[in-house]
Amino acid sequence: MRPGQEQDDNLRDVTLSTQRLRVLPSAVLSNPALESLDLDRNKLRSITGISKLCNLKKLMLSKNEIVDFPSEIQSLVCLEKLELNQNQIRVIPEGVFAHLPRLKHLRLNNNRLSALPSDLAACQGSLQYLNISNNLFRTFPRPVLQLGHLQELYVQNNALRQLPKEFFQGQSLKMFKANGNPLREPPSEVCAGGIQQIRNYFSQLQYSAGQEDKRVKAMFLGASLAGKSTICKSLKQGQTKLVPKEERTVGIEISEFQIEDFTFLFWDFAGQLEYYMTHHVFITPQALVILVINLHMYQTNEKTFKELVGFWINNLSMRVPNSVVLPVGTHVDCCEEEEVEEKRQDIMTKISAMLAERKRNLAHFINNLEGSEEPEIYVDQWEKLKEMESRTLKVLNLVAVNCTNHYDIRKLEATILEHVKNEELFPEVVRVLPPIYRQVEAAIIDITQSEEMANHGMMDLQYLLSKLSQCKHLASLGRELLQDILRYLHRIGLVVWYEEIKHLESTVFLQPTFLITMFKLLVRYCLAQQLESIPVDTLIGEHATIRDRSNWVWTFKSKAMLCHRAVRALVKHQLSSEGMRDVFEEIMGYKPHRGRGKLFSLLEHFELCLEVRHSEALNPHASEFVPGKPWETTRGQGESWYLFPTYLNQTEEVSEVWGGDHPEDLHIRAYFSPEIPEGFFQRLLVKACSFYSTHWVAKVTCLLICNGKPLLIKENNQRAYSYLELRCRKPAERMGFQVAWDFLMAVVFIVQKLAEEWPGLHVCMKSPCRTAGCPAELIWPDMDGTNAVTKEDVKTCGTCRHRFGTELLLPKVPRKLEEPRVQTSAHYYVTSYGTTTFGHSSIHVNQQNISSE
Repeated sequence: MRPGQEQDDNLRDVTLSTQRLRVLPSAVLSNPALESLDLDRNKLRSITGISKLCNLKKLMLSKNEIVDFPSEIQSLVCLEKLELNQNQIRVIPEGVFAHLPRLKHLRLNNNRLSALPSDLAACQGSLQYLNISNNLFRTFPRPVLQLGHLQELYVQNNALRQLPKEFFQGQSLKMFKANGNPLREPPSEVCAGGIQQIRNYFSQLQYSAGQEDKRVKAMFLGASLAGKSTICKSLKQGQTKLVPKEERTVGIEISEFQIEDFTFLFWDFAGQLEYYMTHHVFITPQALVILVINLHMYQTNEKTFKELVGFWINNLSMRVPNSVVLPVGTHVDCCEEEEVEEKRQDIMTKISAMLAERKRNLAHFINNLEGSEEPEIYVDQWEKLKEMESRTLKVLNLVAVNCTNHYDIRKLEATILEHVKNEELFPEVVRVLPPIYRQVEAAIIDITQSEEMANHGMMDLQYLLSKLSQCKHLASLGRELLQDILRYLHRIGLVVWYEEIKHLESTVFLQPTFLITMFKLLVRYCLAQQLESIPVDTLIGEHATIRDRSNWVWTFKSKAMLCHRAVRALVKHQLSSEGMRDVFEEIMGYKPHRGRGKLFSLLEHFELCLEVRHSEALNPHASEFVPGKPWETTRGQGESWYLFPTYLNQTEEVSEVWGGDHPEDLHIRAYFSPEIPEGFFQRLLVKACSFYSTHWVAKVTCLLICNGKPLLIKENNQRAYSYLELRCRKPAERMGFQVAWDFLMAVVFIVQKLAEEWPGLHVCMKSPCRTAGCPAELIWPDMDGTNAVTKEDVKTCGTCRHRFGTELLLPKVPRKLEEPRVQTSAHYYVTSYGTTTFGHSSIHVNQQNISSE
């Protein structure tokens, strides 16, 4: 580096984020050589004087308090990157972008915009990235159509109903996201397939006019024996249809029927808690949730309400917070008339109280962040909370029905129809589709109802294409278009096609109920009894004995683990009892000891089980490990075992290996509001243990080992006090903090990523005060990469006033007395065995390959 070059770089690149600035410092404005200026997370409402920086190329103004768009920006003719996201801008005046011919990158998301100025088209030769998500656009902004070089466009979470076909005619666009809009043309399910599927959709509309498709997915939820199946089948058949207790739903049942010109797809979910682990796979937004409540069993107390109603309302609020819920009270013929009304009012009052409590809690969290000493370091968390505040479960008035009364069934049908016709409740119920979509759907239904269709409903993708091509009007159907239509039918719930799962990418489940059958083979409320009932003939077929069966039962009850032979015997027994023995090999794989079939591909993909490998010796067949490249593993010779975390119970072994908590431990908590979702901790175990092959697990605890260092995860799920606790030992040396925080942050990122599947769930990271007995906790600031947004080396507790090094509370390495040398980015390579190589930087996961051939 030549003398003075570092000083020149400092003059050209200035970062002043999180400085509580209200005006631009004069020292900055007097530096005409400045090329990059970062002013994120301040309190700026204007940027008077910015026009003096005539050489500025990058200007970051996100997360400030700007309401009026800064017109002075038009003087920055060299500007290439402009970020004004997460402000309060409502209008952008004309005449600004006409002076920014070099602008390549523009972020305007999370403002109050409903239109863009026409002169944005002046950037058509340069603009490549545009983000206008989380605004108030009701129509697609026309100036964007002229941006011929645009490569990335983000319009999520607006109020768009239609996308213009001409926008997708060019070839420059590489990334487009539009989820969170009430789209009809093309439907959201088509947009989710990506840019090429959208282009194909509009291409099909060129040949024939679109057809309106009025379709509603209705999900029947509720406790066991509430009457879900009875109502579902009575509505479908148009007459009362009682379902005996012995025929209750096991898993999920699916049916389709018409009410007027609306097509209803009914998903009847089993009520036993054990099956809820599979529900998260299928509970989707934009559906009518019919919550069935047995009024005869219902008592006006908190315990019964929580079991029969509150559990479901709570989980829906977290999982699909924008849903519409219709409570239906059943068994009214077993109740007095005044009793029915009393219970109806009690249920609705308690539901209203739950929703009001959720609203108060969110307001409390928001007020805490706004009232903090440094609100600018919590902007991302504040934005998430405000978004959650706007997503509220819509609960309709409870309808009480007598399932044996034909008039009551007709009344319920009329109520359902009235609600789905309400566009405010169901803005996406009408979709515009090319005729080919409906033609393929009708042909698939014909195939599933034909005599040659096997009971399991599985069909090879290529064979399905050949069958469809035999229809005269589908003779020209190509594989790409069929895949587009299958993705659409998968997202609306008519078929199931998991193209992202390697072992299932060529299999289409034309009857999704069989997919549920596969789940319930190993996810059911009486699995131990099913193991005990495996007949001797089945054991012999799997080269097992009665004593082996006893060992399987003991291992399952004590450790929630099953060996591969046990699973094969169990699945073979259950399929035989259901008359589907012919699909055993396809489900379980063709290699008796280590074959990998569809069942485990599904269970591992949805994090319901984890393959646990016992490595007793070095594997001479293992591939060579080359630093910097992913390591492809080979399967060992021992029998595979599978852990099913939902059945875990004991905790003694984890506690013994951990050795107890120490006062000096690095100790953080992830708080969940309203609570930790059912099944969350079990799925977290599967994710975490797939990264770290050395681990001990129990019902509410998990111990991970990496490079000889232990990390403990504990679940505490009490009402108003739900959190995951993460602990690891305090490092003895300075650089040990980097390794320790890398380990902790890897688990934190897994928690945060998993939590994204529950949009109505609030997760807040906190670090308890290090002083013994002090109840204070430090709320974590927003995360910038892997580090907390903080420049402080010391933190002071606001309660006990004790001071601590920041590295004891937040992911930060204590500073050396001398300036440390610059570290290059370390890469983390995750192998099939979960081994992770740690270094001194952020995490770059190059490969995660939990499964193997």
